[in-house]
Amino acid sequence: KARLLFSYRNNTKLTEMAKLIFLVAPLLVLGNIAFIHAGFAPNVIIDMAKIVIDNYCSPEKLAGMKEAIEAAGSNTEVLSIPDAETLANVLSAGVQTTVSDPRLMISYEPNYVPVVPPKMPPLPPDQVIAVLQTSIKLDILEGNIGYLRIDHILGEDVAEKVGPLLLDLVWNKILPTSALIFDLRYTSSGDISGIPYIVSYFTEAGTPIHIDSIYDRPSNTTTKLFSMSTLLGERYSTSKPLIILTSKNTKGIAEDVAYCLQNLKRATIVGEKTAGGSVKVDKIQVRDTGFYVTVPTAKSVNPITGSTWEVTGVTPNVEVNAEDALATAIKIVTLLNRVPAIIEGSATLIADNYAFEDIGAAVAEKLKGLLANGEYSKVVSKDSLEMKLSADLRTLSGDKSLKTTSNVPALPPMNYSPEMYIELIKVSFHTDVFEDNIGYLRFDMFGDFEEVKAIAQIIVEHVWNKVVNTDAMIVDLRNNIGGPTTAIAGFCSYFFDSDKQIVLDRLYDRPSGTTTELRTLPELTGTRYGSKKSLVMLTSRATAGAAEEFVYIMKKLGRAMIVGETTAGTSHPPKTFRVGETDIFLSIPTVHSDTAAGPAWEGAGVAPHIPVPADAALETAKGIFKKHFAGQK
Repeated sequence: KARLLFSYRNNTKLTEMAKLIFLVAPLLVLGNIAFIHAGFAPNVIIDMAKIVIDNYCSPEKLAGMKEAIEAAGSNTEVLSIPDAETLANVLSAGVQTTVSDPRLMISYEPNYVPVVPPKMPPLPPDQVIAVLQTSIKLDILEGNIGYLRIDHILGEDVAEKVGPLLLDLVWNKILPTSALIFDLRYTSSGDISGIPYIVSYFTEAGTPIHIDSIYDRPSNTTTKLFSMSTLLGERYSTSKPLIILTSKNTKGIAEDVAYCLQNLKRATIVGEKTAGGSVKVDKIQVRDTGFYVTVPTAKSVNPITGSTWEVTGVTPNVEVNAEDALATAIKIVTLLNRVPAIIEGSATLIADNYAFEDIGAAVAEKLKGLLANGEYSKVVSKDSLEMKLSADLRTLSGDKSLKTTSNVPALPPMNYSPEMYIELIKVSFHTDVFEDNIGYLRFDMFGDFEEVKAIAQIIVEHVWNKVVNTDAMIVDLRNNIGGPTTAIAGFCSYFFDSDKQIVLDRLYDRPSGTTTELRTLPELTGTRYGSKKSLVMLTSRATAGAAEEFVYIMKKLGRAMIVGETTAGTSHPPKTFRVGETDIFLSIPTVHSDTAAGPAWEGAGVAPHIPVPADAALETAKGIFKKHFAGQK
């Protein structure tokens, strides 16, 4: 009979298996192993495969195995492996690689004695207490933070027997704490029936919650696990933070508990990715041989995610080394205990200072509602709190300027020489004169009035005088991101006559409750452009803040034609407020333009007279003026 030869080269990878994972044809052996006549009956390998087929918890991964077994059953040749232990190792490597599941193992243990879990014998209360104290660690940390470590998750039967003692020794001491750190870093064993017990103590009473589904392969049945409607003792309030610590040694039932509470949004996981074990693993003997197949016979399918933590493990919300997990958890809990005051303080600041009073009041109430609904119970750092708060404020208000901010002090004014100012102005402004004596002026940010006033003569000489004598002007604000609004009145004044003051806008300041009129200035540095010559302003979606206020005024007063895109719809420059005594700061717009004649530009932007894409706005403006001057001629 022909002898089969297979090799495993370089000791690094398995060659391709044929149809069956670890039956005759795909057996792979380490290099340099000699083959002799079969030392094991073919049906031993077939029996191993049948055990996997009948018991493995994910049968969909075993497609085609039954047919391969039937084909192998008639084959009288089998790979001749030198010894049983080598055969077991080779088969394990093959099946684990093919199915991508390291939990599946084949071993040769002729002296193996199955371990039968001992049943808890009747013990006097003092001995039960001693046993519990060795397996459960309880502490109350600074700040009234509870710490609970459990190294084995009890099943339903044991829990019922020792339940009253657990209440007195452990649970009733945990209940008064303001937060709980539940340490599962060392938990590698447990009973499936204990899952609903633990999860239920951290969820609301009432309608049972579907927390998990356990599929059992040998019986081909699925058992749904629900939270329990009645419990011995009180539940831990869902308003209190719950942090679960994990490590690479967290395994099996402990992983299921962590995964359930994480996906119920009840717990924050801190530590390392877990082992990726199984809710149930059986070690099954292959007939009366010394071979055993270790196979996961049941699997968890989470009803929320539709997937499982098995093999892949539970990924923490905050991933740190196991030894750093407790310290990290304490920091998170400390932050979470401050969150209610931060959110309520933010709500008060917004209600009292936001430019539009009705919007500010509504945002404040909705923000408190998010806090009450537990929306802020999963923040894990100052950064994550600030990001969430900013996102919520933007969603609730529709205002991009209402957000958290840093409290960076303003830089002191620079002492520039006249020559340096000239060079800076050349970079900041761009001027040109087009055909038909059409002036072009572009600048991308507004400056503070006092700063601009100090260099007004330089700006006039090096910028304004280049365009002031044109017959029409294009002011390009497509890239102007705003800045202080204090200089707007002065800049607007150049496009109106000096014979009378004009009210440009009325600005309402919310904190003081006062309204200030923004008027043209009677005196200016340099020559006015006046109110008679045509003016076109170019805008884009990037045009923001002070630039929008300028466009809004000129459009409202009929002084300019607006060409381009609707502006950003931001706000007047916001002010920075500290939230109580914390290190959280809010950027809050406190001023809004006159709304007596209808909505202003804040939040909505300024719509152009002639809407065109921003990159086509300049040529459109040139075309308008070309037709205008051609008509005059």
